[in-house]
Amino acid sequence: MDTYHDLISQTFDFPTPEFHVEQNELRFNGIDLMALVEKHGTPLRLTYLPKISSQIQRAKELFRVGIDKTGYTGRYSYAYCTKASHFSFVVEEALKNDVHIETSSWFDTHIIRAMHAKGKVQKDTYIICNGFKTEDYKREVTALINEGFVNCMPILDSPNEVQYYHDNVREKCNVGMRLASDEEPRFQFYTSRLGIRYADALPLYEQKIRDDPRFELTMLHYFINTGIKDTSYYWSELSRFVHKYCELRRVCPTLTTIDIGGGLPIQTSIQKEYDYQYMVEEILRTIQRICGEEGVPEPHIFTEFGIFTVGESGANIYSILDEKLQNDKELWYMIDGSFITNLPDTWALNQRFIMLALNGWEKKYKKLQLGGLTCDSQDYYNAEKHIYQVFLPERKPQDAKPLYVGFFHTGAYQESLSGYGGIKHCLIPAPKMVILDRAEDGTLTDYVFAEEQNGESMMRILGYQK
Repeated sequence: MDTYHDLISQTFDFPTPEFHVEQNELRFNGIDLMALVEKHGTPLRLTYLPKISSQIQRAKELFRVGIDKTGYTGRYSYAYCTKASHFSFVVEEALKNDVHIETSSWFDTHIIRAMHAKGKVQKDTYIICNGFKTEDYKREVTALINEGFVNCMPILDSPNEVQYYHDNVREKCNVGMRLASDEEPRFQFYTSRLGIRYADALPLYEQKIRDDPRFELTMLHYFINTGIKDTSYYWSELSRFVHKYCELRRVCPTLTTIDIGGGLPIQTSIQKEYDYQYMVEEILRTIQRICGEEGVPEPHIFTEFGIFTVGESGANIYSILDEKLQNDKELWYMIDGSFITNLPDTWALNQRFIMLALNGWEKKYKKLQLGGLTCDSQDYYNAEKHIYQVFLPERKPQDAKPLYVGFFHTGAYQESLSGYGGIKHCLIPAPKMVILDRAEDGTLTDYVFAEEQNGESMMRILGYQK
């Protein structure tokens, strides 16, 4: 096991449907990454749109197969959770797949209106309005309802929220209710700050919703921050939630739907680690079993997948600028970007992504750390999920090309957390963003969505220039 190619192919079941090597250069979904680097330079942020659609269709197929195998009687609907990525190219790609929308801010309503003006969101599209509601958010949700968006559904997050709709909603309106799940055992707090307490759910329905002819409680929602995982914590919270659905369903015949918040995970390693079909079928069986025991109809199911929808469509590519041996054993490769500013999940949440060299697969490999350009000591990446180390091809002074490294499945949350278009730590610029798509004949197309951030734009933001 001498070369980088040997290391990867013997450590993993490689190549995969997503990654393979041609002439010692990496391909991602069939994309010639080195050609993109030669055209656009680095640092480079990529979004491959077809992956968004394929993930949506994959989830729909998982539930279709699960429903067929279990005999589940409810319907399944897919909603895209916009907070994972608000960019127009992401939302428009998702909407090609007959999906609904989940919002978390009143600014999302501007996106709804823009997509409706383009004919991509219909007035019967489900708009699941989640999150704690400010006055602006409640006002905008109410406006959509009064304008005839018949499936715009406020999900009550606080017992006090419903009073605004009583005072301002003119049209008949479906509402949902979010239940406050318990946090995972290692979390600092016992119960989520978001949602209605389990003990308050039934009184809220009976006192504030049931007797107003404008409102029907149709959806019960819960959210697990860890996502859908095969853990005792997840199954315990799902079971508790379904039992509460059954309790409410017996007194509220309009309650026909549950929304399972907290999505399916994405792959953060080349090695497959998650049995998606098993998990979907177990969720269906759990709901089916409890509803059977409680004697209530099985609910229709919504999921609101954000990371799963867009995460695997993204990639970040960097050049290795230099290498530095800082002591006897700590070798650093310095990238032309920053982990703190470009991939903040790696810094704030210790998130791991798939990391692979783009070129140099025929060379020997080295154990090393990757360093970012900011002055912060935490601006580094030194552990892959599978081996808790980083290996990349060695660099030689006589090499004709720089060494390039790619981080893959970075499509969710990174721009939101790092502040797209704003000021970054040490004024490290945001990378160029390139969107990739395929024509019907399979031809790859690319266009620049945003150039790399420049000094002039930073000076304007900081007030030095007008």
